[in-house]
Amino acid sequence: MAITDQTQAEAKPFGAFAPRGVLARIIAWTRCAPDSFLGRKTAYALRRLGLRSLAGAPVDIESLGAKMRLYPDGNVCEKRVLFTPQYFDQRERDLLAGRIREGFRFIDIGANIGAYSLFVAAKAGPGARILAVEPQPDVFARLAFNIAQNPFGTVKAIACALADKPGELTLFLDPANKGESSVRILRSSTGATVKVPATTLLALLQSEGYERLDAVKLDVEGAEDLILEPFLRDAPEALWPSFIIIEDSRERWQMDLVGLLTQRGYRMLAQTRLNLVFERDAA
Repeated sequence: MAITDQTQAEAKPFGAFAPRGVLARIIAWTRCAPDSFLGRKTAYALRRLGLRSLAGAPVDIESLGAKMRLYPDGNVCEKRVLFTPQYFDQRERDLLAGRIREGFRFIDIGANIGAYSLFVAAKAGPGARILAVEPQPDVFARLAFNIAQNPFGTVKAIACALADKPGELTLFLDPANKGESSVRILRSSTGATVKVPATTLLALLQSEGYERLDAVKLDVEGAEDLILEPFLRDAPEALWPSFIIIEDSRERWQMDLVGLLTQRGYRMLAQTRLNLVFERDAA
């Protein structure tokens, strides 16, 4: 769906694209599929059928405890959240949910369409503060729309990139998967680019008045080291998050980020297919 088509879709109220008929049954089946080899294989086969039936159209649905308008064609995150949310970072979300408490402070860096942010908001209560950071303009529009469909009032969308210094960055757009866009050059040379504003994690937290940060999720396609290294160097220790979910991009990092986290007192809790999970005891 082109950006102009997305703009037209956003003008329609939530529910205008509710799944019906065969699509609704496919979504119900895939969401009930067990977490086994056969269950996943069946779910993914049905998901392909569902995607073909959509032909690029969005779907209005509840997932991970929140209402979302999802555009699964061309964004792997939205495809997973629509058809198989039970497989979407299940281990990571379980660990995160177990640490949510009153007044939870969370930042979702590379928020995409808000799956993590809204998942936390649905569980954290009205005292939470959640920042959802997404630089890609059309994906940011989806994020903002999804936030507005829910009553939480605790999620703030931030339209910028995070990096090692403020300024303007070139964002490389992946033509096959919007969630793979990055400020680092992609393997594919066929994608477009867009200029986006950038700031540092420390500057963002200071501008938003954060005095502590309970948890952070980083999924920025290989640029996680550009964000965390200067933050852990310059931020006061009181602002370091106690819990971190980070996309496992070790082959793309330009420094030993795992080693740096270990030096700063973090221990690895889990290594999943896509992510690394770290925790640090309070000082």
